[in-house]
Amino acid sequence: QVQLVESGGGLVQAGGSLRLSCAASGNIATINVMAWYRQAPGKERESVTQITISAATNYADPVKGRFTISRDNAKNTVYLQMNTLKPEDTAVYYCNVLGNPWRGESFNAWGQGTLVTVSS
Repeated sequence: QVQLVESGGGLVQAGGSLRLSCAASGNIATINVMAWYRQAPGKERESVTQITISAATNYADPVKGRFTISRDNAKNTVYLQMNTLKPEDTAVYYCNVLGNPWRGESFNAWGQGTLVTVSS
């Protein structure tokens, strides 16, 4: 089993910054993709950004140039640096990890979510 623990959400004024973290632990041999999704009130969950094991990244258009994803493979941790936050960034942010365990089938794990609220 794989567990994800997220941290770093909170309340911030528009134009401010926050940094989210997500640490994975458990039966992990390799983590191929680490990603962040978000779900705003009344909306479906959407992809924000992802980073592969080779550090290739991609971003959703609304966050390009403002958000930066990074990972620490030694710590099995992914980060999301969010700058120039806007009220429309308000959402619950979820960490997602795809990888392979030492034993068993590949995993697709989700964090519990962390709330980011951006006030205008």
